[in-house]
Amino acid sequence: MDPYLLPTATSADERARAAEVALLPVGSFEQHGGSLPLATDTVVACTVAREIAAAHPVLLLPPVTISCSHEHAGWPGTVSISAATLYAVVRDIAGSLRRSGVERLVLISGHGGNYVLGNVVQEAGGAMALFPDLLDWAEARNAAGLESPADGDMHAGELETSILLHAHPGLVRPGAQDVAADDRRHLLTLGMSAYTASGVIGYPSLASADKGRKLLAALVEAFGGCLAALTRE
Repeated sequence: MDPYLLPTATSADERARAAEVALLPVGSFEQHGGSLPLATDTVVACTVAREIAAAHPVLLLPPVTISCSHEHAGWPGTVSISAATLYAVVRDIAGSLRRSGVERLVLISGHGGNYVLGNVVQEAGGAMALFPDLLDWAEARNAAGLESPADGDMHAGELETSILLHAHPGLVRPGAQDVAADDRRHLLTLGMSAYTASGVIGYPSLASADKGRKLLAALVEAFGGCLAALTRE
C-alpha cells in the first residue's frame, strides 16, 4: 500500500499553510469480496482526500479506519465500531481542531454505511461538511463514463475497482465476478450475505484505471462547491 496515504506534513508545514479547513478521511475495515482489500473504503477516502489536498490549502488528517460495517458482520476480517463511538470520535476531532484554530472540518466518506456522519454534520451548525454526497458521486460517475447504474454498483464494483486500478493497482486482485442484486430493501436487517455469496454487489468487470482517473478528477472539481458552502460568511 502506498505509504503516502498517510499525511507526511510537519508541524512547520502546517504553520506555514495556516489552513482554515481540515479533511478527515473516514473509511471502514470490511469485506470487499476476493479481489479488493478489507481497507478499500479507507483507501478510497484517503485517495480522494489526497487529491483534494493537492488542489486546495487544507489540513489533511490521517484516516478513521474502522467504522460502522455491521451489515458485513460474519465476513472474515470485517471489524466494526458503534455509530455512537464513530459520532464521538468525529466530534472529539472537531473539538481538538477548533482548539488549534481550525474551525471547519470536511468528512471525506469512503463508506456509505456510516449514516451517522450525516447527523454529526447536521448538528455542527455549518462548521462541518460531508463529501462526496450522493449527487457528487452521481456526477462523477457520469463524468467518468461509468456504465453500471449507481444503485446496482454499490460494493466492490465498477466504481471502487476503477479508483483502485488507477491509484493503487497493486491492491486489485483478479477474478472478481459481477453480481446483480438490485432489490436490497432488507439489507440493514438481513445484511450483505442475504444478497451476495461473494461479497460483491456490482460490476467490477466494467472497471478501468482511466475511469478511476476521471472519477477522482471530477470529485476534486466538485469539492470546490463544498468548500465554498462551508467557508461562506
